[in-house]
Amino acid sequence: MGRKGGGVMKMELCCTTSTLLQDIAIKEFKKIHIAQTYALALRSSEGTDWAKVNKAIIERWSRSALEDIKKMAHSGKCFKEMI
Repeated sequence: MGRKGGGVMKMELCCTTSTLLQDIAIKEFKKIHIAQTYALALRSSEGTDWAKVNKAIIERWSRSALEDIKKMAHSGKCFKEMI
């Protein structure tokens, strides 16, 4: 017999800092892709070195790009844009 009830499955990003830094280094990835990973890292219970990640974003794009990425990540719009 199957499971009863509506259990919740939680998925979580691991190695958040290294995953973000790797994604930022991939030249084909656009800001929306980084915002998606950033959003998952925000919700992860694992610690993230935000200073290191934010510095890498600024070095690749700009300070205003960092703000755009943060807005997309915090609002969840980064996932809606891809649909």
